[in-house]
Amino acid sequence: MLIGAAVVIVAALVIGGFVWNANKPDRGEVSEKVLNENAALIVGEPAAPTTIDVFEDFMCPACKEFESKSGQAIVDAVNAGTLRVRYHMLTFLNRMSSSGDYSSRAAGALQCVGAAKDPAVFFRFHTALFDDQPEENGSSDHSNAQLAQIAAAQGATPATQQCISTGAMVAEADEAAEISRNQLTKALEGPAATPTVLLNGEPVPGILDGPGWLTEILTKETK
Repeated sequence: MLIGAAVVIVAALVIGGFVWNANKPDRGEVSEKVLNENAALIVGEPAAPTTIDVFEDFMCPACKEFESKSGQAIVDAVNAGTLRVRYHMLTFLNRMSSSGDYSSRAAGALQCVGAAKDPAVFFRFHTALFDDQPEENGSSDHSNAQLAQIAAAQGATPATQQCISTGAMVAEADEAAEISRNQLTKALEGPAATPTVLLNGEPVPGILDGPGWLTEILTKETK
């Protein structure tokens, strides 16, 4: 699903985020074609000089930290036409949620919002879900109706709210998450971890230290 800039199991806590522990992680080269075709959402001008892949899970506390530190910098770069972002929403932290499927339902909700092709609403909703992130192993998380209400507060249309309320894109989000996880496993040469940012298929270091990582890669890519 493409948004142009003009419309522009065991989970273990590790330094920098969460990992999916796989017994036999996939090996091989990261596929640019797969990353491009399987991204849950692509935001930014196709002609932007820099493209990154962002891997997150809406139940991941480190992803919330990443969003709080670098989210606005990403939005600003997309709006400036210097950055294109392929978002990959993983779902392996479903089991950390009260409902057992919150990561999947939130990822599906984001795809519903993305289908409306309004980047401002997409970014606001993406941020809102991390701001209002359920606690791991908490007593409750957001129902589909509550996710729709959050989307409505960010400007989502009634049709988008209906998409979220019915869970219309949850299965699609799960399928995309699995394919994206396989690509991330290849990039990391081991268990998939969130949050991760890839540039040209390679992990970008220091993404939880603030937006300096983005300034650095934008500077290098435009030279």
